[in-house]
Amino acid sequence: MADNYAPPRGRYLRCGDSWGRTCRTCLAGSDKFVCNEMLVEVADKFFLENLHATANLKVALIESQDLAKARDWTAPVDQFSNRVSSITPSSQSLLESVGAWRHIDYSRIQPYDEMKVWDGSNGSSIQFDWSSEAARYGSLARSIATMVENANLTRALLTRLSELDDIQASIFSNTTVTSIANGTDTPDGFNLSSWPTLSLSQKSSSDENPIRKRITARLLIGADGPSSPVRTYTSISSPGWDYSRHGIVATLKLEQTPHHISSTPKIAYQRFLPALGGPIALLPLPPPYASLVWSTHPHHAAYLKSLPLDAFTTLLNAAFRLSPTDLSYLLSLPPTTTSTTYPSELAWRLPHTPPTSPLFPPPPPIASVLPGTPASFPLRFRHASTYISPRTALLGDAAHSIHPLAGQGLNLGLADARALHATILDAVTEGADIGDMRVLQRYNQERWGRNAAVGGVCDALHWIYSVEGNGVGSWMRGMGVRGLERMGRVKEWVMGRAGGG
Repeated sequence: MADNYAPPRGRYLRCGDSWGRTCRTCLAGSDKFVCNEMLVEVADKFFLENLHATANLKVALIESQDLAKARDWTAPVDQFSNRVSSITPSSQSLLESVGAWRHIDYSRIQPYDEMKVWDGSNGSSIQFDWSSEAARYGSLARSIATMVENANLTRALLTRLSELDDIQASIFSNTTVTSIANGTDTPDGFNLSSWPTLSLSQKSSSDENPIRKRITARLLIGADGPSSPVRTYTSISSPGWDYSRHGIVATLKLEQTPHHISSTPKIAYQRFLPALGGPIALLPLPPPYASLVWSTHPHHAAYLKSLPLDAFTTLLNAAFRLSPTDLSYLLSLPPTTTSTTYPSELAWRLPHTPPTSPLFPPPPPIASVLPGTPASFPLRFRHASTYISPRTALLGDAAHSIHPLAGQGLNLGLADARALHATILDAVTEGADIGDMRVLQRYNQERWGRNAAVGGVCDALHWIYSVEGNGVGSWMRGMGVRGLERMGRVKEWVMGRAGGG
């Protein structure tokens, strides 16, 4: 028989991944920034349980994954997940302030303070280097971002949650939401007709039959991904478009050449390849490892994933070094081409290829691709028309999905969680109803415009760098990049904004 809960005034429910939607979709082929929803929802629950004014709220976390496995996660020192996130200094400060960052496994993270970006069509280049800019203008030196495996960050948040009193009773692990509907006006006079009521199905370790419960919430928060059932329940629209691009992710092992041994850990590389659909980026992990994100046409993504790993490795090295014309030729070879053909083609073409950037050498050669890590996912833009409805709020990918070229997905979700907590904190302090639209409007006003701006910039960069050839569009793009490279103060401001400053 189902249990029924009707929370008194001031109680709060957090709804996370639900309706059977698990991150196995993400693991099978997904954006490392799109499948961060469990991170956002766990962080949001922690804010509400941990801080004094909101500590008396009853917060429930509903998660379809086994959180015990996530909390006990470990990995060999020579293996890194392809699901990683670029954590900005602002997000790191937030995690430090709530005590979660100290539980991170520091041996598996990699800060970087320099990023080299160049255009494969016209050779224009720009370097973002906090250390040199700080020395030049007397600013405070810091990292551009820190690369962290999602599993590492999730474990840190769950470990911090476990330190709080009486926390486990409000975590529903291995639980799916089978339906969401409005409650009813109960016979005792407590009217729940405007409150979301969730029907839960929880897997039992000792019984094959799931445990069924019902929970009614004063405030339901959906951090349940781009296909959010919570958003569907609210009938909030989420307009947008598909980019007709796929993002390829993989974990790489780099060659430790004398030139790169000292510089590799602190540098991220990104080369824009308009003729192939988008940028390819190499993001540093603890040496000698790195993370790959390559935005390209779907047929190129399918071709690359079909190759043996040694051929895939050769094409990745080519993507950072050869001209777009040569690279397009290699990608046009039949999939049945022998693996030895790709290295010989690359070796023959490299001596005849001028440097891809006049400012800096390409990244260190890639020695291999770790088995089991190549995956791909479709790229799309979505932005909810509003983040709130009566007694409901959206955050993270449930509210917005953006192009991953700037690595801002998880950072936006964490900023959402922080803003929503501040809104709830004010409501509790003032004795207001946390599910009231007038209360939630503050959160919507603070985050909707900012997320729209970041998403708009990423969208604009995608379309600007989709212009192929060496025509006027490419020339103007190159002039803009070269101009920004010469404007140190402006470049420093861009770095600050990208870091959440």
